[in-house]
Amino acid sequence: MSVFDFLFGRPLSTSEERGETLGAVAGIPVFGLDALSSAAYGPEAALALLIVLGIGGVRYVVPITICIVILLFIVFFSYRQTIAAYPGGGGSYTVAGENLGQFAGLLAAAALMIDYVLTAAVGISAGVGALVSAVPQLEPHTLQLCLGILALITVVNLRGVRQTGTLFMIPTYVFVLALLAVIVIGTIKALASGGHPTAVVAPPMLHAATVSASAWLLLKAFSSGCTAMTGVEAVSNGVTAFRDPVVRTAQRTLAIIVATLAVLLVGIAFLSRAYHIGATEPGLGYQSVLSQLTVAIAGKNAFYYVTIASILLVLSLSANTAFADFPRLGRLLADGGYLPTPLSVRGRRLVYTWGIILLATVCGTLLVLFGGITDRLIPLYAIGAFLAFTLSQTGMVFHWMRHPGPGSRMSMSVNVLGATATGITVLVVTFTKFTEGAWITILLIPIIMGTMYSIRRHYERVALQLKNPGPLSLRMLEPPVVVVPMLMLSKVTRKGLQLALDMSPDVHVVNVDFGVEAEREALMRDWKEIVVDPLRAAGLTVPELKVLHSPYRYVINPIVDYTLSLVKKHKDRQIAVIIPELVEKHWYQYFLHNQRATWLKAALLLKGNDRIVVINVPWYLK
Repeated sequence: MSVFDFLFGRPLSTSEERGETLGAVAGIPVFGLDALSSAAYGPEAALALLIVLGIGGVRYVVPITICIVILLFIVFFSYRQTIAAYPGGGGSYTVAGENLGQFAGLLAAAALMIDYVLTAAVGISAGVGALVSAVPQLEPHTLQLCLGILALITVVNLRGVRQTGTLFMIPTYVFVLALLAVIVIGTIKALASGGHPTAVVAPPMLHAATVSASAWLLLKAFSSGCTAMTGVEAVSNGVTAFRDPVVRTAQRTLAIIVATLAVLLVGIAFLSRAYHIGATEPGLGYQSVLSQLTVAIAGKNAFYYVTIASILLVLSLSANTAFADFPRLGRLLADGGYLPTPLSVRGRRLVYTWGIILLATVCGTLLVLFGGITDRLIPLYAIGAFLAFTLSQTGMVFHWMRHPGPGSRMSMSVNVLGATATGITVLVVTFTKFTEGAWITILLIPIIMGTMYSIRRHYERVALQLKNPGPLSLRMLEPPVVVVPMLMLSKVTRKGLQLALDMSPDVHVVNVDFGVEAEREALMRDWKEIVVDPLRAAGLTVPELKVLHSPYRYVINPIVDYTLSLVKKHKDRQIAVIIPELVEKHWYQYFLHNQRATWLKAALLLKGNDRIVVINVPWYLK
């Protein structure tokens, strides 16, 4: 087995695609990790804004969470309808594009792309934050841990959808069961003590309030807490990944994810208030809300470390939702001509390889820029998700108007409510987070849309130039003028020269002279012995040897300039440039050679025209 097969698995044939589909059990780890794991950072993001209210701030986390859960169920019912109406996947992009027009579709796509990148970055950084809160000594290595986890998730996703679901299943269900156990035990203790439980290990003391509660502060806390809703749209975007019956399986998966998330959010909010647990400042001494909650309810024992380990794993692996959906969205956009076509090509494991690599690259860049700190990334978050929610639900309103039927009026009412609620949330999140970094997201959306439009125009221009080829042209049917670059005579050059002589009697062998007399004399001696004498003895035409002087040791430009001069001289003939080059047995051996052949090909393609043909002649090294 090769190292490549060990890392990424054996190649899968197209006929094996059916075996790569998912059921609800495996679909939850693949498409639900982002939503479920947001229970670990959504409430904390809201509590972080309430730190200034001191101990009084925890009173507001329950009503804020209830508002978020109500919004969550509205979005759930809307996306349940979207899955049934658009079983081909694509979610917000497909719904908005088909019902509201191209602009709305691309707006939704740009919002989703930003959301997926941030989903990956926030999930990984939050996971490392959970680890750092349990092992504070690791705090200086936050960024390195983030990048290491990103690399691991990338490799796992390149192995295929089914293996990803199987691998992530255990940590996902351990995380859910551990948090449910914390919530159940904590709730029993809270109810038994009349709402004033005693913590096994007391959480850090909350400071006195520095400001009074205001509507603006509560709106900011709500907008931060809304990050708990990101990822809900993942199932509707990846419907095609589920096994038959596709719609029912996807809907069942979404229902389980949303119900579990709602229980976790309400439970965490209730217990945070009961145990007086608030957020702590990032840095040395930082402790996540879930870490405080677990240790307050169960103590710092084996259960605590299992819970924290599962939180770390699931938060880090929650990036997988983005890795499952971003490549699928990229494929749809590439099929429409709005992104590069390689994004629509499935790789050796039936996944969209280039989409995975692109997401990993952008996510890694974002983690480096923001140091892997969750609180620095949160302000950029949620706008993309809620904008996509709003466009999707607005699109569904128009869908029901165009396709009326039994129950369509009720469905439309749900979508109108959802579009209104999420639209208001977009405005709240935008205004409350604008100066903290949301402006970056708002700026990126039109930039991404402009890029997609320009890519589409490029493909339209290419298609216009390539269509209607017409009958074969009978011009320039005589042999081409052949150019063979030669730095020295070797077996590689000789093979290229033999092909040139087979192609045409008009061969130009081009040598670049650096002004070294000994090298020039050796070349002329070899030229006479290897080329001139055998050809004259056979009565054949001897190629023209053109020596180009290059006192500054440039190689590429003199050859390109000479080739272009032949184009001007022979206006009715093609110019064929034969480039002999070594082919190494192992890829890493290419670094041991200069890459002049590659650079020469690139320069000829860049500066040349349709009358210059570049021909590779490989010499395989044993």
